[in-house]
Amino acid sequence: MKFNFTSGVVIALIVTSGAACLYRDKYKVQLKATQDKITEIQQLTDTINYQNTHIDMLHELDSKHTQELAHAKTEIDRLHSASLAHPERVYIQAKCPVSKTVASSGMDDAALARPTDSAIRNYWLLRERIATSEQMILGLQEYIREQCQ
Repeated sequence: MKFNFTSGVVIALIVTSGAACLYRDKYKVQLKATQDKITEIQQLTDTINYQNTHIDMLHELDSKHTQELAHAKTEIDRLHSASLAHPERVYIQAKCPVSKTVASSGMDDAALARPTDSAIRNYWLLRERIATSEQMILGLQEYIREQCQ
Protein backbone atom coordinates (compact mmCIF):
# COMPACT_ATOMS: atom_id res chain seq x y z
CA MET A 1 0.00 0.00 0.00
CA LYS A 2 1.30 3.28 -1.04
CA PHE A 3 1.00 6.30 1.08
CA ASN A 4 -0.09 9.16 -0.89
CA PHE A 5 -0.78 12.70 0.09
CA THR A 6 -4.40 12.05 0.98
CA SER A 7 -3.64 9.20 3.33
CA GLY A 8 -0.93 11.32 4.96
CA VAL A 9 -3.41 14.11 5.52
CA VAL A 10 -5.93 11.65 6.98
CA ILE A 11 -3.31 10.21 9.35
CA ALA A 12 -2.23 13.72 10.34
CA LEU A 13 -5.86 14.65 11.00
CA ILE A 14 -6.39 11.56 13.14
CA VAL A 15 -3.24 12.24 15.17
CA THR A 16 -4.14 15.92 15.51
CA SER A 17 -7.71 15.05 16.55
CA GLY A 18 -6.40 12.60 19.15
CA ALA A 19 -4.00 15.21 20.52
CA ALA A 20 -6.79 17.82 20.55
CA CYS A 21 -9.08 15.46 22.48
CA LEU A 22 -6.31 14.70 24.94
CA TYR A 23 -5.56 18.40 25.49
CA ARG A 24 -9.31 19.17 25.71
CA ASP A 25 -9.71 16.59 28.48
CA LYS A 26 -6.70 18.01 30.32
CA TYR A 27 -8.14 21.52 29.84
CA LYS A 28 -11.48 20.45 31.36
CA VAL A 29 -9.72 18.92 34.37
CA GLN A 30 -7.62 22.06 34.83
CA LEU A 31 -10.67 24.31 34.36
CA LYS A 32 -12.55 22.39 37.07
CA ALA A 33 -9.55 22.66 39.43
CA THR A 34 -9.28 26.40 38.71
CA GLN A 35 -12.99 26.95 39.36
CA ASP A 36 -12.71 25.03 42.63
CA LYS A 37 -9.78 27.22 43.68
CA ILE A 38 -11.68 30.38 42.72
CA THR A 39 -14.64 29.22 44.83
CA GLU A 40 -12.33 28.44 47.75
CA ILE A 41 -10.63 31.84 47.45
CA GLN A 42 -14.03 33.57 47.36
CA GLN A 43 -15.14 31.71 50.49
CA LEU A 44 -11.91 32.67 52.27
CA THR A 45 -12.32 36.28 51.15
CA ASP A 46 -15.89 36.31 52.48
CA THR A 47 -14.68 34.85 55.79
CA ILE A 48 -11.93 37.48 56.07
CA ASN A 49 -14.40 40.27 55.27
CA TYR A 50 -16.81 38.95 57.92
CA GLN A 51 -14.00 38.76 60.48
CA ASN A 52 -12.85 42.29 59.64
CA THR A 53 -16.42 43.56 60.09
CA HIS A 54 -16.63 41.66 63.35
CA ILE A 55 -13.31 43.11 64.55
CA ASP A 56 -14.43 46.64 63.64
CA MET A 57 -17.68 46.17 65.56
CA LEU A 58 -15.81 44.86 68.60
CA HIS A 59 -13.43 47.81 68.36
CA GLU A 60 -16.41 50.20 68.36
CA LEU A 61 -17.88 48.42 71.39
CA ASP A 62 -14.57 48.59 73.21
CA SER A 63 -14.06 52.26 72.33
CA LYS A 64 -17.56 53.14 73.49
CA HIS A 65 -17.20 51.47 76.88
CA THR A 66 -13.62 52.67 77.35
CA GLN A 67 -14.79 56.23 76.72
CA GLU A 68 -17.69 55.83 79.17
CA LEU A 69 -15.27 54.44 81.76
CA ALA A 70 -12.93 57.40 81.21
CA HIS A 71 -15.87 59.79 81.72
CA ALA A 72 -16.88 57.98 84.92
CA LYS A 73 -13.32 58.13 86.26
CA THR A 74 -13.09 61.82 85.37
CA GLU A 75 -16.33 62.49 87.25
CA ILE A 76 -15.07 60.54 90.27
CA ASP A 77 -11.80 62.50 90.22
CA ARG A 78 -13.74 65.76 89.96
CA LEU A 79 -15.95 64.82 92.92
CA HIS A 80 -12.92 63.68 94.90
CA SER A 81 -11.09 66.96 94.25
CA ALA A 82 -14.21 68.91 95.22
CA SER A 83 -14.54 66.92 98.44
CA LEU A 84 -10.90 67.64 99.31
CA ALA A 85 -11.32 71.35 98.60
CA HIS A 86 -14.62 71.65 100.48
CA PRO A 87 -14.94 68.77 102.95
CA GLU A 88 -17.88 70.46 104.64
CA ARG A 89 -19.95 69.88 101.48
CA VAL A 90 -19.58 66.12 101.49
CA TYR A 91 -22.66 64.52 102.93
CA ILE A 92 -22.73 60.85 103.77
CA GLN A 93 -25.91 59.46 105.18
CA ALA A 94 -25.06 57.73 108.42
CA LYS A 95 -26.71 56.65 111.61
CA CYS A 96 -24.87 57.50 114.75
CA PRO A 97 -25.60 55.56 117.92
CA VAL A 98 -27.22 57.53 120.70
CA SER A 99 -25.10 57.90 123.78
CA LYS A 100 -26.31 55.81 126.73
CA THR A 101 -25.29 58.46 129.21
CA VAL A 102 -27.54 61.37 129.87
CA ALA A 103 -25.95 64.55 128.70
CA SER A 104 -26.46 67.84 130.41
CA SER A 105 -28.95 70.15 128.85
CA GLY A 106 -26.18 72.59 128.11
CA MET A 107 -24.19 73.07 124.98
CA ASP A 108 -23.21 70.09 122.85
CA ASP A 109 -19.58 69.35 123.32
CA ALA A 110 -19.52 66.26 121.13
CA ALA A 111 -17.60 66.36 117.86
CA LEU A 112 -19.45 66.11 114.58
CA ALA A 113 -19.88 62.66 113.14
CA ARG A 114 -17.21 62.17 110.51
CA PRO A 115 -15.98 59.05 108.72
CA THR A 116 -12.42 57.97 109.34
CA ASP A 117 -9.70 58.83 106.84
CA SER A 118 -9.45 55.21 105.71
CA ALA A 119 -13.23 55.12 105.20
CA ILE A 120 -12.98 58.19 102.98
CA ARG A 121 -10.14 56.63 100.93
CA ASN A 122 -12.08 53.38 100.66
CA TYR A 123 -15.18 55.29 99.56
CA TRP A 124 -13.39 56.78 96.55
CA LEU A 125 -11.67 53.51 95.75
CA LEU A 126 -15.02 51.71 95.82
CA ARG A 127 -16.66 54.34 93.60
CA GLU A 128 -13.91 53.89 91.03
CA ARG A 129 -14.14 50.10 91.17
CA ILE A 130 -17.92 50.22 90.87
CA ALA A 131 -17.64 52.43 87.78
CA THR A 132 -15.04 50.10 86.25
CA SER A 133 -17.11 47.01 87.03
CA GLU A 134 -20.25 48.63 85.67
CA GLN A 135 -18.58 49.40 82.34
CA MET A 136 -17.12 45.89 82.15
CA ILE A 137 -20.54 44.34 82.80
CA LEU A 138 -22.27 46.63 80.29
CA GLY A 139 -19.63 45.81 77.68
CA LEU A 140 -19.97 42.08 78.25
CA GLN A 141 -23.77 42.27 78.12
CA GLU A 142 -23.65 44.17 74.84
CA TYR A 143 -21.10 41.71 73.44
CA ILE A 144 -23.35 38.79 74.37
CA ARG A 145 -26.42 40.49 72.86
CA GLU A 146 -24.65 41.20 69.58
CA GLN A 147 -22.36 38.18 69.18
CA CYS A 148 -24.16 35.25 70.76
CA GLN A 149 -27.30 35.39 68.66
